[in-house]
Amino acid sequence: MNRELLEKMQSGKPFRLDDPAFQEIVAFKDRTLSLSPQLNASTTSDEFRDRLSDIIGSKIDESTTIFAPFFTNFGRYISIGKNVFINHACSFLDMGGITIGDNVLIGPKANLVSENHPIDPSQRNCLIGKPITIKNNVWIGAGATILPGITVGENSIVAAGAIVTKDVPDNIIVAGNPAKQIKSL
Repeated sequence: MNRELLEKMQSGKPFRLDDPAFQEIVAFKDRTLSLSPQLNASTTSDEFRDRLSDIIGSKIDESTTIFAPFFTNFGRYISIGKNVFINHACSFLDMGGITIGDNVLIGPKANLVSENHPIDPSQRNCLIGKPITIKNNVWIGAGATILPGITVGENSIVAAGAIVTKDVPDNIIVAGNPAKQIKSL
């Protein structure tokens, strides 16, 4: 994946799906889709890490555990730190980029969505990618959704079912839709 394309995808500006450069994205997406059934048929943590490492293009540390099923539409723009736990049925839409720090816990059915479409109907054939950053020691509860461009600060907690539409500062708990601060840590 070329650096220029990565920057274009993560720029926050509309990226037309009929742009010739998008064909490189389609090739990676198709590769990821073809590898996903084998990923989710893994029978050991080591096998799962190896198969997901192949999809994302970098080695996942042995201290990290990810439960199947796990879903990604692209895979190449995911970075996972050490001592991370990702529970069952999480979805990572990563064309805008997803970075997960160390010692992060992600509950079942959490959604990290780094891409969106423009509001203007004439522009809907575009993607807008904005990176998601989950800093160290974060806990994301079951069924939470993190939207494009969001940073979740160190040590913070995103409660189960929360929809995170704004950055989360360090050391707080957020809950609700849209997520709001309910407690300082």
